[in-house]
Amino acid sequence: MERSKRFDLLAKRDINKETFVEPWPEAGLIVADSPYDPRPSIEIESGRVVAMDGRRRADFDALDLFIVSHALDLNIAEEAMALPSPEYARMLADINVPREEIARLIAGCSPAKLTDIVRHMNVLEMMMALAKMRVRRTPANQAHVTNWREHPALLAADAAEAARRGFAEVETTVRVARFAPFNALAILVGTQTGRGGVLTQCSVEEALGLRLAMKGLTSYAETLSVYGTELTFTDGDDTPWSKAFLASAYASRGVKIRFTSGTGSEALMGRAEQKSMLYLEARCLLVVKGAGSQGVQNGSISCIALPEALPGGVRAVLAENLLASMLGLEVASGNDALASHSSIRKTAKLMTQFIPGTDFIFSGYSAIPKRDNLFGGGNFDAEDFDDYNVLQRDMQIDGGVRPIGEDEALMIRRKAACAIQAVYRELKLPPITDAEVDAATVAHSSDDMPERELLPDLEAADAFLASDADFLTVIRALRNCGFSDVADNILEMGRQRIAGDYLQPSAIFDDDFKVLSAINDGNDYTGPGSGYRPAGRRWREMQAIPQAKSPEGFVDPHVGAPLARLVELGPAAKGRQNEVVLALGPAFGCALRRTIGGLDHEDVLKAILSGIASEGLVARIVRVYHSSDCAAIGYVGARLSGSGIGIGLQSRGTTVIHQHHLAPLNNLELFPQSPSLTLETYERIGSNAARYALGLATVPVAVKIDNGARLRLIVKTALLHRRETDAVDAQKPPQELRFAWEPDT
Repeated sequence: MERSKRFDLLAKRDINKETFVEPWPEAGLIVADSPYDPRPSIEIESGRVVAMDGRRRADFDALDLFIVSHALDLNIAEEAMALPSPEYARMLADINVPREEIARLIAGCSPAKLTDIVRHMNVLEMMMALAKMRVRRTPANQAHVTNWREHPALLAADAAEAARRGFAEVETTVRVARFAPFNALAILVGTQTGRGGVLTQCSVEEALGLRLAMKGLTSYAETLSVYGTELTFTDGDDTPWSKAFLASAYASRGVKIRFTSGTGSEALMGRAEQKSMLYLEARCLLVVKGAGSQGVQNGSISCIALPEALPGGVRAVLAENLLASMLGLEVASGNDALASHSSIRKTAKLMTQFIPGTDFIFSGYSAIPKRDNLFGGGNFDAEDFDDYNVLQRDMQIDGGVRPIGEDEALMIRRKAACAIQAVYRELKLPPITDAEVDAATVAHSSDDMPERELLPDLEAADAFLASDADFLTVIRALRNCGFSDVADNILEMGRQRIAGDYLQPSAIFDDDFKVLSAINDGNDYTGPGSGYRPAGRRWREMQAIPQAKSPEGFVDPHVGAPLARLVELGPAAKGRQNEVVLALGPAFGCALRRTIGGLDHEDVLKAILSGIASEGLVARIVRVYHSSDCAAIGYVGARLSGSGIGIGLQSRGTTVIHQHHLAPLNNLELFPQSPSLTLETYERIGSNAARYALGLATVPVAVKIDNGARLRLIVKTALLHRRETDAVDAQKPPQELRFAWEPDT
């Protein structure tokens, strides 16, 4: 049997490049509701948990012990566990129930109880709940800045642009581990050139990450991974207690700390213990809370393709983000690793966090091209900046990014590249040439950069890490070279670390180094009219995308030659049998002089008249004043025509061939795709009108359909029609016209 052409085409669609699999609970390949998930339960004796989620204390693993010791509020646990899960679900979705009331009870819920609560909620209800349970009132965004060449000038330039675009945090990583000090240095200088107060981190092995933080080169960390089973912890020689100790080490040095977890990691590591991904994530999140972390990077992160291969995968990712918010954690909600080859699918997934808002909508928007992203691609990247800005503008949703123009981007990129060049020069590091600065200023990716010698850079990075050089060394170098403003921003970052205010829950800096956190910027959403909404300066900033034009700029009445030779003779009357009447809109050739496709009105008239003459008929021109509607204009032309055939022509070029006995909104041929009409098309329209007048068999004029024309030109269409409508005079009858070169008759 011949194969269906439609199914053959569908098989080649991007969505079918992906893997889909049926659930297999025994292997942990199930996102929620595994038959092996425990039922919620708790028993407390003398202030001590003796059983939780169907397991006696003697059988607790390390996670159970850590959770009951550090994560649960035992004063309310029995009350919290007794409340039916559907009641929690209703409270979460109900805008009239304040988040504080829910958060108080959630503090006493076990992992199985948390999982059971969200089991009762659909995606829409979870999005409503997330809007209320987000910890910080103001959403923000985090960027990834890396490049395959690990070029310092490009890293600094890209980091500066990311900061200027509004990202509150910028994260880098390494292709070669020894480059970590210089990559961290480059994005520190770059971000503080773009905008003071942007937090930075370098994602590397944890001990090295802590060394970079102690040098003042980074200001936050989120590489402390936690897992939902004991065996996955021990595979990495870790325990919940060791992670808590490391988090305390970071915090003691004034470094903001988030943990990392996410659905699917245990199944990926073969240690899921037959439990669902969501239940294991609930255990992770209670470990994070018990360790005293500010928040969590979750949303499946680099494992996203695994839950998405299973039914309900995207719903489960949203559920884990919601669980983290319910526990009072700052949430950097994934959306970083490539989630799909399909633009439709990856955007649909994004909307579950973008619309309700999370503390960080991306745990790493790829502010560089995907091919340069050393974190494994990017769900959205630098080539999607304009799309993302338009999404914010479309929905009046703050996605944590601002639009900038090309001149501003070039300015800040050059300044950042020059600043890191100066630091390298002052510290006697392998020099960054002027050619490298020039390339970084205009580069899109590392393909646009000259190669550097790796060995000198690696040796210098090793020496820098081993030396006493720190952020104060960098500040002095910048001051010596005239970059005092950048130096001041880095110094202020150091001062803020001593103050420790950005160690508050869910903290970021605004443009003036003011801390926004759950303490002074708590989420106050209680339904319509409440909570965070972009307004004032922020809303104006989101609207001001560089592509937006003034409406006046779409229509220039002075473009095109005025039809001074089109002379008005007086009121039009019904004419002779061997004619076709060409009826024009009220602004044709005067207030407007070109079609939407850019054709001069005079050329269009000549083409139509030539077509009519080619069939041996004469044309008469009238102007219709009482209407700007194409059908009405054509109908008047047909009623005035002796042959009963008329052509209606709007100023923007939309055309109709009408016949006098047809209803006004009926016609012989309609040409609504005016941008696609050429002079040859108009000539054929004239010819066909004449053939209808002669009673000849006529093949309709074929016009290619351009499905994108409406998207490109609907604003211009509306403004041209408004200009046409402004010329309407309801009291003035149709007027006879002729070209000045036409002989008097």
